[in-house]
Amino acid sequence: MDQRAHHVTYLNPEGACPAQGLYSHVADVRGGRLLFVAGQLAVGSDGSVVGAGDFRAQFRQVFKNLGDVLTGCGCGFDDVVKFTTYLVHSQDIPIFMEMRAEMFPKLFKGPLFPPNTLLIVDRLVKEPFLFEVEAVVAPRERD
Repeated sequence: MDQRAHHVTYLNPEGACPAQGLYSHVADVRGGRLLFVAGQLAVGSDGSVVGAGDFRAQFRQVFKNLGDVLTGCGCGFDDVVKFTTYLVHSQDIPIFMEMRAEMFPKLFKGPLFPPNTLLIVDRLVKEPFLFEVEAVVAPRERD
């Protein structure tokens, strides 16, 4: 059996309402350690804002940056146990859902995905940022 199955299991308990997107209601983490990854923004390698005014470009950059942080910690997306997502504009929710449907099957082994809390906020740390994602990660024990 896959070692991953004994580490993090995503659950949609019987009797719970259907998830309203690509997420699970619960991540059951057994043993190990947790990493709390700060919110990732659409920042390029030179420190500049990527995709000012372009939600799709920012979405791609945010998940690239998150992937880089995970890799740097010896982890991957399948080690993520929870996301918290911040959007500046509620009008971007349909694009957010579309982009997740496009990218998540490529990032995760699936078919279930980590729990996610989606919040609409007045603004992020700099005005041009439209989207931010933070994560809780449970790295697998490596051989």
